[in-house]
Amino acid sequence: MSLIKQLWIAIVAVTLLALGGSLVVSTLTAHQYLEQQLNIKNSDNATALALSLSSQRDKDPVTIELQLASQFDTGYYRSIRLTDPEGEVIVDFHADPRVEGVPNWFVKLASIAEHPGVAHVQDGWRQFGTLTVESHTGYVYAALWNNTRQLLSWFCITAGLAGILGSFLLGRITAPLRTLVSHAQAIGERRFITTQEPRTAELKVVVRAMNALSERVRQMLADEAQRLENLRRQVQEDAVTGLLERRQFLNAFSARQSDPDTSGQGALLILRVRNLNELNRDLGRADTDKLLRSLAEALGSDAGQIGGRLNGSDFVLLAPAAELAPWAASVAGRVHAAVDNHADGAILAVPMAAVPYSRADTVAAILARLDTALAEAELESDRALKIEERDDAARPAHTQEQWREILTETLAQNGLRLGTCPVRTIAGELIHNEAPIDLGTTGGIIKSGDFLPWAARLGLIGQLDQAVAASALERLRNSEAPVAVTISAQALQDGRFVTGLIALLRNAPNLVQRLWMEIPEESAARDPDAFHAFCLTVKPFDCKLGIKHAGPRFSALGDLHDLGLDYLKVDTSLLRDIDDNKGNQTFVRSLVMLAHTLGLIAIAEGIDRPEQRTILADLGFDGLAGPAVN
Repeated sequence: MSLIKQLWIAIVAVTLLALGGSLVVSTLTAHQYLEQQLNIKNSDNATALALSLSSQRDKDPVTIELQLASQFDTGYYRSIRLTDPEGEVIVDFHADPRVEGVPNWFVKLASIAEHPGVAHVQDGWRQFGTLTVESHTGYVYAALWNNTRQLLSWFCITAGLAGILGSFLLGRITAPLRTLVSHAQAIGERRFITTQEPRTAELKVVVRAMNALSERVRQMLADEAQRLENLRRQVQEDAVTGLLERRQFLNAFSARQSDPDTSGQGALLILRVRNLNELNRDLGRADTDKLLRSLAEALGSDAGQIGGRLNGSDFVLLAPAAELAPWAASVAGRVHAAVDNHADGAILAVPMAAVPYSRADTVAAILARLDTALAEAELESDRALKIEERDDAARPAHTQEQWREILTETLAQNGLRLGTCPVRTIAGELIHNEAPIDLGTTGGIIKSGDFLPWAARLGLIGQLDQAVAASALERLRNSEAPVAVTISAQALQDGRFVTGLIALLRNAPNLVQRLWMEIPEESAARDPDAFHAFCLTVKPFDCKLGIKHAGPRFSALGDLHDLGLDYLKVDTSLLRDIDDNKGNQTFVRSLVMLAHTLGLIAIAEGIDRPEQRTILADLGFDGLAGPAVN
């Protein structure tokens, strides 16, 4: 039983005891007073009537009877009796003892001990007789009954007012207690929030301690996130430009190629500073490094794009779902502007090349084509841009209107297809099944990476994600295995999607505990406010929430301690060749430790070799996902 209910019971009990006690005491007092007044009245009436009879000279029986009858007919008496000195009855009048308008149970409960009034009637110096008078008790019971009902009415009115006032006061008093309960529940859900300290001294101490705990967790998370970011930069980024070093860039590129949720097509651009040695000699290392940093900034860092430094003079930029020619021309324009802004820009040779890629291509084949295109650009001029034409024959659609038609038709006909990719613990037990989505069209199957960028561009991503959630709940109705679905960045900002999702979750209370929803780290970092609002909105439904592809931008997620997340999936790019990559091992181990500190399940993504299981277990992972997990 809750404390508030106990307080209400105590208030009701005290109110009933106080008012009930007052009612009983008042009734008993009135009963005693009326009983006493009734007996006095009997005695006084008997004395007055006896004196009246004694004063008569002629005590004719008929006259006496008439006088007593007139007195009895007033209706205030139950009995008037006159007996002679020998006990013989001279006159005897009796009335019906019934009490009108008063319940019998009340008459029995409030029984009045009536004492009749007795007086002697004199005839000169001798005694004429004895007069006995008993007043009618009906008036007394009626007065007592009316008094009790009035007291009871006031009792009910007072109890109602006390209840209203008590509700108000109890609400004011227990408001800090409810806040404290919510605070405790949030900590139990791994949401380390802070609340305002109440005025109540006892609760203030508790809230202050809980706030201190939340602040320590917040500070610990901030410090650890900063340490992780510094470590990531040390082991993954080029010290001069801040771009990914060669190995990490290739890992990230391979991870993008194997991820079904990312675009299956895109563009890759390479830039070479051909006379780097001469620059170091003529400008000095400091100015040369400054120039290289300006070139790295010119490449840009748009959402979803990845920049890297393959070696001292080669810079590369990956852009999934980019339109090759306009994108490459835009990047080249920024690079040339950076070169022209440099004091010695005229001596710089920065040939560039750009090639398209698709999911069917291997990373080695794409890089080979890129090197060939760069060699052709170097032969043309110092600032040439060589663009390899894209083969669009295999694309399911070419124009925006074609994609709109495909997507709207698929949504209308419920053409979404959910895949099944198991995620298991280190011991092999099922955690959940990931549900990547494909479109089933008349032209064949379209992978999610091919249509998701167009769905986002056309503003259909919210409808698409809502349809995915509905399909996942339908699968949960027919299967006991938990299902995980991905929520995109655009859907987080779509109020209609959030409203529709809440309606789906509210209508399936028995299924939501087995629904896992995960948001890509890049999406969460791009709009942390929308991500936080989504988590706090959906978490009360008791579904599981997590972050996928975590690691590269973990420090940009902000405060995670007050969201109540359940799991973290570490990005494939950090785990490729983890066996012999000591730097990534250190970073991943720290990331997993931080996840465990927050009470999150840590899952490794993209596991393609069973032998990785041992080292991932040593790094602290709780679960595995990828082609090698079945």
